[in-house]
Amino acid sequence: MIPKVFNQVIELGDGRTITLETGKLAKQADGSVVVRMGDTMLLATVVSARTANPGIDFLPLTVDYREKFAAAGRYPGGFMKREARPSNEEILTMRLVDRVLRPLFPKDYHAETQVMIQLMSHDEEVMPDALAGLAASAAIQLSDIPFETPISEVRVARINGEFVINPSYAQLQEADIDMMIGASADSVAMVEGEMKEISEEEMADAIKFAHEAIKVQCAAQVALAEAAGKKETREYEGEREDEELAQKIHDAAYQKCYDIAKKGTSKQERGLAFSEVKEEITATFTEEELEDFGDLVGKYFNKAQKAAVRDLTLNEGLRLDGRKTTDIRPIWCEVDYLPRTHGSSIFTRGETQALATVTLGTSRDANMVDSPTLQGEEKFYLHYNFPPFSTGEARPLRGTSRREIGHGNLAQRALKGMIPEDCPYTVRVVSEVLESNGSSSMATVCSGTMALMDAGVQMKKPVSGIAMGLISDGDRYAVLSDILGDEDHLGDMDFKVTGTADGITACQMDIKIKGLSYEILVNALKQARDGRLHILEKLTDTIETPNEDVKAHAPKMVNRVIPNDLIGAFIGPGGKHIQELQKETETTIVINEDPVTEEGIVEILGTNQEGIDKVIARIDSMMFKPEKGSVYEVKVIKILDFGAVVEYTEAPGNEVLLHVSELAWERTNNVTDVVNIGDVIDVKYFGVDPKTRKEKVSRKALLPKPEGYVARPPRDNNRDNRGRDNRNRDNRRDDRKPRQDKKES
Repeated sequence: MIPKVFNQVIELGDGRTITLETGKLAKQADGSVVVRMGDTMLLATVVSARTANPGIDFLPLTVDYREKFAAAGRYPGGFMKREARPSNEEILTMRLVDRVLRPLFPKDYHAETQVMIQLMSHDEEVMPDALAGLAASAAIQLSDIPFETPISEVRVARINGEFVINPSYAQLQEADIDMMIGASADSVAMVEGEMKEISEEEMADAIKFAHEAIKVQCAAQVALAEAAGKKETREYEGEREDEELAQKIHDAAYQKCYDIAKKGTSKQERGLAFSEVKEEITATFTEEELEDFGDLVGKYFNKAQKAAVRDLTLNEGLRLDGRKTTDIRPIWCEVDYLPRTHGSSIFTRGETQALATVTLGTSRDANMVDSPTLQGEEKFYLHYNFPPFSTGEARPLRGTSRREIGHGNLAQRALKGMIPEDCPYTVRVVSEVLESNGSSSMATVCSGTMALMDAGVQMKKPVSGIAMGLISDGDRYAVLSDILGDEDHLGDMDFKVTGTADGITACQMDIKIKGLSYEILVNALKQARDGRLHILEKLTDTIETPNEDVKAHAPKMVNRVIPNDLIGAFIGPGGKHIQELQKETETTIVINEDPVTEEGIVEILGTNQEGIDKVIARIDSMMFKPEKGSVYEVKVIKILDFGAVVEYTEAPGNEVLLHVSELAWERTNNVTDVVNIGDVIDVKYFGVDPKTRKEKVSRKALLPKPEGYVARPPRDNNRDNRGRDNRNRDNRRDDRKPRQDKKES
């Protein structure tokens, strides 16, 4: 049976369109949709279990995004030739979609839910990650799964002062703003991106522009669902509620939690005090009561605790650790802590600590990116590690988590714009979070900045970062600078902002309340700027400018460019010459070909400057080209019967034959009568002799011509040849005589 297909077209306003299609593919899923822009096509499906598993008190939501290599007409790398674990880029897209979807499911909906998005066709002019949020939401709208309102995500870039929605990858290279915005028709929910030192107002303008495009996409999802036949939302068993119990626990816990929060104690002391209050309240119930509604006691206690902490901030402007809303926790920093790394630093702010290291390498150490949508390499990259002990926990280690990838990517985007374009090194930054009580990703930015400067990387400007929070009851609001982990959990907005003294370089925001005004957003960003500059001052007090040179034990990098036709000679047969040179000089030598000029770019990496200088001298020698008519100093390195082999002293290894006839004006019978091995003399360069096709140099051309000197006439080669022929005939005649004598006898 031919399926009935429903379509909805979204106009982007510049001739480009996005098409939503349903009814053709994956019809057994609860909801499925194909999103197409250009030749890029995404298939999104959603399936949710009809019942929740017993004992589950959260939403087990899985958002999965995969890019199929076939979509770009390519084979997967590796031996198996099959897509395996998701790439970092795929994981980052999953996180972007998850952060917008998750808050819009009902709080008491706990059924296993799976959203799967796959790239089926890839157009190089369309970046698919900007369509993933739209695809996921459209699939949910076509299902009967409970969901508050449609959302969408768009990428907004500013190119030559103009905002563009969902630009191509090529356009993005010219942009000074690259942001992903997630929102419903009414409220912005998520912001993430990187910028080139923009102001807070410019960032708000970009969000507004993106939100207008999202409103159109949300309306298109509603229209598609209505055309296809909007399904009635399924019924589900929600969480058990007991208003009388909730009020009882609130009355017993609220004031005690308020008083504990007001003391301004440490994380561990505060946590222990809250636990004691919870245990006291739990002890007031009988075993039978706890067996009946024990799970509700913890839930209602947490609600009372949250209300007390939020009210303390809104009523008195105080926070859990005793700070006011604009205060930054105490900071101490140190650089060059690790003696053998190429660069290191410690950044500690309150109970959050990050140790950063920097490693310098050649282009061989670049991070290779090979996905269906993007191929290339990163010469600057950052890795973030969050071990369990940083929060005083003991839990299984299961490899790099999605959170670690996301936080590392944010810190990398914050710093990469300040790495100079002519930095010769591949630079790897690793952040080890040793303590965590809020905003370890921003601590990573700060420690990464100092470690880079300690390593001698000539950063354009230092970068700092701060995590901000927001608490609002609808009428009042408080913006919190440098939030704690608990404040992140209890607040209405978590936004991280990084930048230099002159502007924002990256941001990440999760907004939990609806209808946040742009006025509040801009005020929060301006308060973040004050905190960011305060932290930046602490960094520059520790290390004001990048070290002028790398450390003594760190490799020094020098680049040289050689003509394409000399690359083979420099490498040698089977790499013989370059391997011998690396061994002799104790350096690492890498040769890349410039894709535009096709010249060879030689990277020389080594800790010994003498070895680097030897490699440079070898390259300079290869590239040495004497000028016709010029005089050069040479050294005799070999004596032959017909002349001396000399090498240019300014280009060792660059040899030329000084013929015996060019040694002196007088006839020279023995070369050693004029020069010997090791002699240093001057010669004049005459270029390439057209007869011999070899380079010609002369010593006698620099000597005064003797009086009465008469040049010998040039040898008559034809005459010499005739004499040689006559002698050969005489020899043959002599050879025949014995045979004639034998015949006569």
